[in-house]
Amino acid sequence: MATATVDSGIQDTLKALQIKEVNEGTSTGSKFFSSGEIIDSYSPADGTLIARVKSTTREDYEEVMAKASEAFKTWRLKPAPQRGEIVRQFGQRLRELKEPLGKLVSYEMGKSYQEGLGEVQEMIDICDFAVGLSRQLHGLTMHSERPGHRMYEQYHPLGVVGIISAFNFPVAVWAWNTALAWVCGDVCVWKPSEKTPLCGIACQHIIADVLEENGLPEGISCLINGDYRVGEFMTQDKRIPLVSATGSIRMGKIVAQAVASRLGKSLLELGGNNAIIVTPNADIKMTVIGAVFGAVGTAGQRCTSTRRLIVHESVYEKVKEALIAAYGQLKIGNPLDESNHVGPLIDKDAVKMYESALEQVVAQGGKILVEGGVLKGEGYESGCYVKPAIAEAKNTFEIVQHETFAPILYLIPYSGEVENAIALQNGVVQGLSSAIMTRDLREAEKFLSAAGSDCGIANVNIGTSGAEIGGAFGGEKETGGGRESGSDAWKIYMRRQTNTINYTTELPLAQGIKFDL
Repeated sequence: MATATVDSGIQDTLKALQIKEVNEGTSTGSKFFSSGEIIDSYSPADGTLIARVKSTTREDYEEVMAKASEAFKTWRLKPAPQRGEIVRQFGQRLRELKEPLGKLVSYEMGKSYQEGLGEVQEMIDICDFAVGLSRQLHGLTMHSERPGHRMYEQYHPLGVVGIISAFNFPVAVWAWNTALAWVCGDVCVWKPSEKTPLCGIACQHIIADVLEENGLPEGISCLINGDYRVGEFMTQDKRIPLVSATGSIRMGKIVAQAVASRLGKSLLELGGNNAIIVTPNADIKMTVIGAVFGAVGTAGQRCTSTRRLIVHESVYEKVKEALIAAYGQLKIGNPLDESNHVGPLIDKDAVKMYESALEQVVAQGGKILVEGGVLKGEGYESGCYVKPAIAEAKNTFEIVQHETFAPILYLIPYSGEVENAIALQNGVVQGLSSAIMTRDLREAEKFLSAAGSDCGIANVNIGTSGAEIGGAFGGEKETGGGRESGSDAWKIYMRRQTNTINYTTELPLAQGIKFDL
């Protein structure tokens, strides 16, 4: 990896993260010369070339897998609390490097500096969660039907876990997976998005130092870089029992088929088409705050971003006017400037999709309420800054049925009871996040019932965007069904084993079967 010339502020950031201008391997922290293709990483904030990163070749990948497989033999035998201690040290190192890593996330991905810091804080939080979990990898005991027998279940490490992450959360989603996988006794091979490769290299430096200081094999944490072709190395590799993939529905279906064809396991976190239901009993001020942040935060590039606002006709005009007024106050600009609310889209391809979506909603019968458009001029030289837009639409519009990774909010009216709004909310193929704004307990409980939201996340009086570490994160339907982070999400990183112990001098068979010799 060789960094290009960048402004002094970012150079200081890279220096703090120990990223130097050297030709550097992408595998496990080892320095070696890769012959892979070059990946250019440009900042969407100002269009600057931040770095040139070597992609992983097939030969590189085989070296990575050899080191990971060998490291697993050592790591799986470490007591789980000792593995937790390594994760604790990693979390402490993240605390020390929170500001430079958060700044790099902001600059390479384009989210606001505060959101960059927030993403690193999520890494710290999941480390804390994993440390506690390292003493709670509980199994079950149960009564055997045979006298003098004991039965129980226990969990063992899976092996090498493959992780494919997306550009919008270039470090946190990796940490969600690795922190849990590590305390479970697994080793990890990570392919970050080719749009944010430098964030991956920064994280690899941090954990590599922790492993080295503790005399542990570097193969516990491995990094590979490249496009979908490098990802296919993992999805088709029988040595990787679990592939955790975050990205689009299209990508997820490809990964799922490849992994299933070899009877592996996949953890999928795919697209969202998230809605907030606004009932006549909603607090309008809370609604506007939740909807605006959900729609424009990270420039609408979160899988939990609010795409649809389903509003009862009795309060529709009031909500619409409040939203239009709020959008008029938004500041768009460099994400490192904390006075700005909205940064850029990731690249010009994303800008094209944004423009296409606005054209399609009008062509399909919608009405633009807050005009969009690409910003030009001083401060917008990268060509990736766009105006957050609002459009009146119907849930049945084809463009509304799809996820557009951009700050476009669709306003959809409903009439009658809350059940009608829930039907609209559920009337898409995605099932990630959902919310309802209401002060009516009955409406809230209907939304949360078995006949309510069909999403993996269902909130009351908060927006769709964001989630706490303690809860399992993920969605249903074409969102993939995966769960990461809290609760019992750790179980997917382990294999379950049922054990029966006979402590008698006889061998009674189950169900009273007789087999005398």
